Parts: sequence; C-alpha cells; structure tokens
Amino acid sequence: MRVFWAAFVALVVISFSHLAVAQSIEEKAAVCAGCHGENGKPVSPEIPVIWGQKEGYLYLQLRDLKRGDRKNEIMSGIAAGLEKEDMQALAKYFSEKPWTNLQQKSADSATAGQAQKVASSAQCEGCHLSGYLGDSTIPRLAGQSEAYMLKTMTEFRSGERTNNAWMVTLLKSYTESDVAALAKYIAGL
Repeated sequence: MRVFWAAFVALVVISFSHLAVAQSIEEKAAVCAGCHGENGKPVSPEIPVIWGQKEGYLYLQLRDLKRGDRKNEIMSGIAAGLEKEDMQALAKYFSEKPWTNLQQKSADSATAGQAQKVASSAQCEGCHLSGYLGDSTIPRLAGQSEAYMLKTMTEFRSGERTNNAWMVTLLKSYTESDVAALAKYIAGL
C-alpha cells in the first residue's frame, strides 16, 4: 500500500508540474481535476470540494500551502510552483463554479442534536454564517464531504493542522464524538 501511495504522489506531482507551463486558466484548472474531480466531485471523500468554495478562502489555502503554513504532501508540492497570480486566478475560477452536491445523508436526530449543541457553544455560525455557507475568506462547510470535514477538524483538534490558530484552540475543547457529530451534521446540510 505504501508503494502505491508513493507512486500516486509521484504521478500527481509530475502531472502538476504541467501547471507552471499551462497557458489558460482552464488548462491550469484541468490539472486540478485529477483529484478534485472533473465535475467538482473529488475522487476521494478525504479530498475537499473546491467547486463553488469561497474565492478568498481558496486563495488563502493555496498561499498557506505554498508558504508551508499548511501541510499536505500533494498540495504543498503543487502550490510551491504557483505564483500569486496563478493562485488568485485558480481561486476565482473555482469559486465561480456551482457547488457540488455530494448527496450525503442528513444526520439522525441524536447526532444532529449533539452537533447543534456543539455548534451553538462554539458559535460556529458566527464565522461560517447561517447555514454554514461561509463568506469571503471563511469556507463554506455545508455539504462538504463528511470524511474531509472529520479529517480537517481532527487535524485542527490534534494540532497537526495549524494554519488557523483559532480553530486549533476551539476544537481542542471538544471530544472526538463531538467533532464526528459536527462533521456528519454539517456534511448533510
């Protein structure tokens, strides 16, 4: 399995080296489809939906990946080869696409209740807004993949992901069960 992932990462990095020489934004964005999906549905549930995501947020994530403030084996290598103008253009391009409906199931009433209690105490909608639709540099969470949401919140909670100190501090105050309920609930919105 380790050999498979090493080969996959090498293939993706080689593919993304073409980003630097791609001419149009469509050509550059087409390279992203290898993981994020040609129609906006990622090839794996642990890869985020970027179609329809907030432009400012997408740009900041690419910038953080390029600077090393956010780490991801594949995306860090890709972002390293992007110029600021490329990151801005890609963020704009994907933000203008329609949000991808992953058709995830809504949380059951017990999970939804636990998640709503956590969200209320954490004041999640204070930043992510009503319906978890985000704005500008704050990501849309509603309808994002449950697996990606759980992975991301777990990484913030453990301190593995640190490009948002507020999220690290906030999520450390909740249990694994709370985080899982929140991921399930928000993904199903």
